[in-house]
Amino acid sequence: MRNSTAMPFHRASLAAVFFALILLSRPVSAHEALPTTAKPLGWSYPHSCCSGIDCRRVSDKAISERPEGYVINGTGEVVAYRDGRVKNSPDGVYHWCSVAGADDSRTICLFVPPKGY
Repeated sequence: MRNSTAMPFHRASLAAVFFALILLSRPVSAHEALPTTAKPLGWSYPHSCCSGIDCRRVSDKAISERPEGYVINGTGEVVAYRDGRVKNSPDGVYHWCSVAGADDSRTICLFVPPKGY
């Protein structure tokens, strides 16, 4: 014999999951940075930096600093601190925009966390 009280609870649970998925499944545009804990809803890359595939979040280990500027560790490219391609990162993490999104191409934009972040 089936438990009649379990059925309404099961339907309510399924409905709650369904509505949560609808609310949380927000499409991300190609120019939108992925959400982080610092800024959960993400932010949009400027069109001057991204043609839909050029930008991505990178780890702190992917970028280092020297007296002459930021170093893209994968390519060895140095982007001077005062270079116009250097931008403040709205979510406090590094984002690197490179030609065609390739790991071995030149920098279009580099989003860096503020020093006090």
